[in-house]
Amino acid sequence: MEMAYPRIIIDTNKILHNVRIVVEIAKKNGITVAGVTKGFCAHKEIVKAYIEGGVKYLADSRINNLMRLEEFAIPKIFTRLPMLTEVKDVIRYSNYSLNSEFITMKALSNEALKQDKVHGVIIMIDLGDLREGYFKEDEVYSVAKKLSELKGIYIAGIGTNLTCYGGLIPNKELIKRLVNIGKNIEDLLKIKLEIISGGNSSSIHLLKSNKLDGVNNLRLGESLMCGTESAFGERIPGTYNDAFTLEAEIIEIKNKPSVPVGEIGKDAFGNIPSFIDRGIRKRIICAVGKQDIDYNTIFPIDDDLIILGGSSDHLILDGSDSKIDYKIGDRIKFNMHYVSILRAMTSEYIEKIIL
Repeated sequence: MEMAYPRIIIDTNKILHNVRIVVEIAKKNGITVAGVTKGFCAHKEIVKAYIEGGVKYLADSRINNLMRLEEFAIPKIFTRLPMLTEVKDVIRYSNYSLNSEFITMKALSNEALKQDKVHGVIIMIDLGDLREGYFKEDEVYSVAKKLSELKGIYIAGIGTNLTCYGGLIPNKELIKRLVNIGKNIEDLLKIKLEIISGGNSSSIHLLKSNKLDGVNNLRLGESLMCGTESAFGERIPGTYNDAFTLEAEIIEIKNKPSVPVGEIGKDAFGNIPSFIDRGIRKRIICAVGKQDIDYNTIFPIDDDLIILGGSSDHLILDGSDSKIDYKIGDRIKFNMHYVSILRAMTSEYIEKIIL
């Protein structure tokens, strides 16, 4: 069978290596890792690398992905606040879920009783990033008291999310506040929380300076897949950042002006583009587009290529400075970062090749 393009090549040995390194770093700080699988749609072979690498939990924000994880005998965390319409599946396919609405947690309680299960609730605390979670501390304690009276669920812990929406950088003071809220809940209800989840891959940088004291869990995807922490984009020492490689086929090569000729209006995505006039340049078009990837998070392995942009189905590059004499039908390889991996793995138009 002839190979299909575009395609993404996934090296699970490199991912396994990354997982082992990050898990060991976390372990030295008394922290367990919840391996987030949404970035690769819970692909079975990559999940196996996560588990072999030592993650304690599998975590995902989509029910479809949790269904794929059902065969793996490891605790699962549902990482998006549950919709009321998916409560039944949240109880069925996950052991824990992140929550910030009492009405939802009451629905989880009722459904857990129906399914004869006990479900762990992780109360989300908004420390200022302004995504999900309780912003006022008194509300946290009030809802915790109400939750302690419900059957079928229990308060497994607390968690926070940082950088994903507001870009708020995790620091020692924010983490200390989270930990103190956990201690206050324990004192209030005379319980011991299982999980103090101090965020995602943006919290990794705090491990180096022991600023996650009191936290015992991180929910990690990017750092395992790409070997980077997401607060500053720095590489984690000893990890690989090329476990995922995109290959796209060339469908056109022509010398053209570097600025469109005529009046410029909005592009297909409603934006008004801007251009740098470099004169007549060799323009290469590859058969992959914004429907499948994010142009800002793919990087040609040929450093002399420049990504100019594209459309839903086309990626346009400047190949004038390349030392390679590209031909129609040749494939160009790209390193990928998290956002493009997420899109490419979600896209049914990208072939997935597991090494």
